[in-house]
Amino acid sequence: METIKIGEQELVNAVCLLIASKKQIKPEQVNVELMWDEDEGFSAEVDALGRQQILIEANLIEAIRFWLQTELGRDPYAAGLELQLDDEEGIVAIVRYNR
Repeated sequence: METIKIGEQELVNAVCLLIASKKQIKPEQVNVELMWDEDEGFSAEVDALGRQQILIEANLIEAIRFWLQTELGRDPYAAGLELQLDDEEGIVAIVRYNR
């Protein structure tokens, strides 16, 4: 089994890439703040061209899959994904590929 750990900055980049692709803007035009709440779980607040939206965990998973495909050239649907809250690293994603 191959495991890839995606850090918080890479998660932010993944969300920026996905939103930029959907809105046909540059990733630099997207601001992202990752969040975790005991009741709500993982989410992100996104600001793109002055419009704000909240992404839920499923949207974050979508962004990770998009990033895996576009940036790493990996099959995004062959991976098991899990978001975790790390005391030192913040919000991270664990990607597991079965060989």
